[in-house]
Parts: sequence; C-alpha cells; structure tokens
Amino acid sequence: MVRSPTGFDRRRRDRKHAVVSDFSLTPDIVNEAVRHHWADTPHLCTDIGPRHAMATQVINQENLRPGGFVPGPTMFSMADVVLWYLSFGTVNRIEPMALTSDLSIRFLRPAQGQKLWARADLDKAGRLMVVGTVKIWVDDAPDRLVATAQGTYVMPQR
Repeated sequence: MVRSPTGFDRRRRDRKHAVVSDFSLTPDIVNEAVRHHWADTPHLCTDIGPRHAMATQVINQENLRPGGFVPGPTMFSMADVVLWYLSFGTVNRIEPMALTSDLSIRFLRPAQGQKLWARADLDKAGRLMVVGTVKIWVDDAPDRLVATAQGTYVMPQR
C-alpha cells in the first residue's frame, strides 16, 4: 500500500477493498459543484482528501453579536458544510444528496476575527454513513479552537 506524505492512502477502494482509482477530488472541483447547487454560499473548500476536508468563510462583520462575537449558527453551519465536503471525499465524488443525520456542537470560547476555519476528520465511513469530527477556529489560530462538533452524514442509496 502506497502512502502519501501525510500518511493517508490516497487511493480509493471498492467494497471488496481492491484498489479502483486514485483520489481525484480537488477543492476547485468541490467549490465549482457546490456553487452550481448553492450559488451564494459563503463557504469555500480549501483542502479535501479521503479522510479529511477543510473549509473557510469570511466573517460578515455586519452580522456579529454584541461584543463582536461570531454567532453560533454561523459556526454550526460551518461544521455542517465541512462534514458535507468530507462525505464527498470519502466516496471520491460530489454527492449533493448526502444529508445531515446528526450534528452536535460544543462552543469552547467566543469567536472573534475576520475568517472562520474548520477541519473535519473522518471517524468512520460505512456504505451509507459518514461520521466525522470537526474543529473550528478563527483566523490563523488552529491551536485556539472556538468550537468542536461531531456529525453523521447519510449517503444516498445507489
């Protein structure tokens, strides 16, 4: 098994675990497909792989809570979107009908800044479900998390 420099196998496997193709999704492919379905999305995929996805969003300074805090629903939507991107990565294709089955979030500290970031890491992928954990931070401070989330996406049956 060939591993990438990050340690993850970049090849995809079918149900019998035979190698079927190289991982082909890129952030540009994801962003173009998402904009086709959701033209005014504020989210941008910045990295994607078979076991992770990253996204960013410029924070709308006009919609901040008193004190300049990013609203909870903004962070919740960021967690949901990055898990959606992760579901694409696990199957190596855009799957717009993948749906949120469960999502819970814990807010760790107030979020203040210009740009929201999120990274989803795969916990488990099955034939119909993708479970992931999300870390959310502001600006360039990934070591100062503002929220963590865990969620499950259900993949459409084929």
